[in-house]
Amino acid sequence: MTTNDILQSCFKTLNISEAKMVEIFKLGNFDVNPNTLSGYLKSQDDKEFLDCGYEALGSFLDGLIAYKRGSSDNKNTLDEEVRLNNNLILKKLRIAYELKEVDLYAIFSAVDIDITKGELNSLFRKEGHKNYRACPDSILQLFLEGLEICEAEL
Repeated sequence: MTTNDILQSCFKTLNISEAKMVEIFKLGNFDVNPNTLSGYLKSQDDKEFLDCGYEALGSFLDGLIAYKRGSSDNKNTLDEEVRLNNNLILKKLRIAYELKEVDLYAIFSAVDIDITKGELNSLFRKEGHKNYRACPDSILQLFLEGLEICEAEL
C-alpha cells in the first residue's frame, strides 16, 4: 500500500471535505495547500497526482489524533526520527478512533478476518519485542476497509 492509498482511504472513511483535511494536516504541524491535497487524492495514473510521502502521512495521522481526540499539551518529542510503517499507522489509527480490543475484532470481522488475541497484540508490540510481528500491506488494507464499514458505529 502506498502512502497515498492510505490517505485516500482515510479521506473516504472520514467522509469530510478537502478543506477539513487541510485543517487536519495543520493540526499535525504540516502545511498543505488545497491544490497539493487534491494531488495527493488523485489516482496514480492522473497527470496531477502527487506522492504524499511518509512525512505528510505521519503528520496527517498525528493531526487526525488531535482532530478526533483533541490536542495534547504534553506531546511526546522524540530524539530520533521514527520511521512510519504499517504497524505505526495501525497504532495511530487505533489511537485516533479510540479503538478498544473489541472494536478491532469487529473491524477485522467486518472484512471476514479471524484474528487471534496473540496475532492482534503482536501487531501493536514495539519493534524488537520477541512477539512483534510486522503488519503486512494486506492486513492494513483490510483494516482500512473494515474501518470504513464500521466507522458509523464507532
